Amino acid sequence: MARILLAEDEEILRMLVLDTLEDEGYEIDEATDGQEAYERLSMNDYDLVILDYMMPRMTGLEVVEKTRNDLNKKNMKMMILSAKNQQADRERMKEAGADFFMSKPFSPQQLLETIGEILGA
Repeated sequence: MARILLAEDEEILRMLVLDTLEDEGYEIDEATDGQEAYERLSMNDYDLVILDYMMPRMTGLEVVEKTRNDLNKKNMKMMILSAKNQQADRERMKEAGADFFMSKPFSPQQLLETIGEILGA
Protein backbone atom coordinates (compact mmCIF):
# COMPACT_ATOMS: atom_id res chain seq x y z
CA MET A 1 0.00 0.00 0.00
CA ALA A 2 1.09 3.57 -0.63
CA ARG A 3 3.21 5.49 1.86
CA ILE A 4 1.93 8.99 2.64
CA LEU A 5 3.37 11.89 4.62
CA LEU A 6 0.66 14.01 6.26
CA ALA A 7 1.69 17.45 7.54
CA GLU A 8 -1.07 19.29 9.40
CA ASP A 9 -0.68 21.49 12.47
CA GLU A 10 -4.32 21.25 13.59
CA GLU A 11 -4.36 18.12 15.72
CA ILE A 12 -8.06 17.30 15.31
CA LEU A 13 -7.91 17.53 11.51
CA ARG A 14 -4.61 15.60 11.43
CA MET A 15 -6.14 12.80 13.51
CA LEU A 16 -9.27 12.70 11.32
CA VAL A 17 -7.22 12.43 8.12
CA LEU A 18 -4.82 9.95 9.72
CA ASP A 19 -7.65 7.66 10.88
CA THR A 20 -9.39 7.90 7.49
CA LEU A 21 -6.25 6.94 5.58
CA GLU A 22 -5.11 4.22 7.98
CA ASP A 23 -8.58 2.64 7.79
CA GLU A 24 -8.01 2.32 4.03
CA GLY A 25 -4.65 0.63 4.58
CA TYR A 26 -2.31 3.49 3.76
CA GLU A 27 0.99 3.70 5.65
CA ILE A 28 1.11 7.19 7.18
CA ASP A 29 3.94 9.27 8.60
CA GLU A 30 2.85 12.51 10.22
CA ALA A 31 4.36 15.91 10.85
CA THR A 32 2.95 18.71 12.98
CA ASP A 33 4.59 21.60 11.12
CA GLY A 34 6.39 22.44 7.91
CA GLN A 35 9.91 22.08 9.26
CA GLU A 36 9.19 18.59 10.57
CA ALA A 37 7.65 17.66 7.21
CA TYR A 38 10.73 18.89 5.36
CA GLU A 39 13.02 16.93 7.68
CA ARG A 40 11.03 13.75 7.04
CA LEU A 41 11.14 14.41 3.30
CA SER A 42 14.91 14.80 3.42
CA MET A 43 15.21 11.28 4.89
CA ASN A 44 12.37 9.37 3.19
CA ASP A 45 10.51 8.93 -0.07
CA TYR A 46 6.72 8.92 -0.17
CA ASP A 47 4.11 8.07 -2.78
CA LEU A 48 2.19 11.20 -1.75
CA VAL A 49 2.77 14.18 0.50
CA ILE A 50 -0.29 16.00 1.92
CA LEU A 51 0.52 19.44 3.32
CA ASP A 52 -1.55 22.05 5.06
CA TYR A 53 -0.92 25.45 3.45
CA MET A 54 -0.60 27.43 6.69
CA MET A 55 1.69 25.78 9.25
CA PRO A 56 4.24 27.09 11.75
CA ARG A 57 7.98 27.21 11.04
CA MET A 58 7.46 26.58 7.30
CA THR A 59 4.30 26.80 5.20
CA GLY A 60 3.16 23.96 2.98
CA LEU A 61 4.09 26.09 0.00
CA GLU A 62 7.64 26.54 1.32
CA VAL A 63 7.92 22.79 1.93
CA VAL A 64 6.90 22.10 -1.67
CA GLU A 65 9.41 24.63 -3.05
CA LYS A 66 12.31 23.41 -0.91
CA THR A 67 11.51 19.76 -1.62
CA ARG A 68 11.38 20.33 -5.35
CA ASN A 69 14.48 22.57 -5.48
CA ASP A 70 16.79 21.51 -2.64
CA LEU A 71 15.96 17.81 -2.34
CA ASN A 72 15.45 17.33 -6.08
CA LYS A 73 12.31 15.25 -5.54
CA LYS A 74 10.64 16.38 -8.74
CA ASN A 75 8.47 13.28 -9.23
CA MET A 76 7.03 12.96 -5.73
CA LYS A 77 3.31 13.74 -5.75
CA MET A 78 2.43 16.66 -3.48
CA MET A 79 -1.01 17.95 -2.48
CA ILE A 80 -1.83 21.09 -0.51
CA LEU A 81 -4.91 21.41 1.71
CA SER A 82 -6.06 24.98 2.17
CA ALA A 83 -8.95 27.27 2.96
CA LYS A 84 -7.19 29.74 0.63
CA ASN A 85 -8.85 28.82 -2.62
CA GLN A 86 -8.66 31.95 -4.72
CA GLN A 87 -7.30 31.47 -8.23
CA ALA A 88 -4.14 33.45 -7.38
CA ASP A 89 -3.45 31.14 -4.41
CA ARG A 90 -3.92 28.06 -6.58
CA GLU A 91 -1.55 29.48 -9.20
CA ARG A 92 1.12 30.14 -6.53
CA MET A 93 0.78 26.55 -5.32
CA LYS A 94 1.13 25.22 -8.86
CA GLU A 95 4.16 27.45 -9.54
CA ALA A 96 5.78 26.18 -6.32
CA GLY A 97 5.45 22.63 -7.60
CA ALA A 98 2.27 21.33 -5.94
CA ASP A 99 0.56 18.71 -8.09
CA PHE A 100 -2.85 18.86 -6.46
CA PHE A 101 -4.98 21.16 -4.33
CA MET A 102 -7.91 20.38 -2.05
CA SER A 103 -10.05 23.10 -0.55
CA LYS A 104 -10.93 23.00 3.16
CA PRO A 105 -13.36 21.93 4.42
CA PHE A 106 -13.56 18.54 2.70
CA SER A 107 -15.23 15.24 3.49
CA PRO A 108 -13.28 12.07 4.25
CA GLN A 109 -14.88 10.48 1.18
CA GLN A 110 -13.77 13.37 -1.03
CA LEU A 111 -10.21 13.01 0.31
CA LEU A 112 -10.16 9.25 -0.33
CA GLU A 113 -11.49 9.67 -3.86
CA THR A 114 -8.88 12.32 -4.66
CA ILE A 115 -6.04 10.24 -3.23
CA GLY A 116 -7.29 7.22 -5.18
CA GLU A 117 -7.17 9.25 -8.38
CA ILE A 118 -3.71 10.62 -7.58
CA LEU A 119 -2.25 7.21 -6.81
CA GLY A 120 -4.14 5.44 -9.56
CA ALA A 121 -5.91 3.14 -7.10
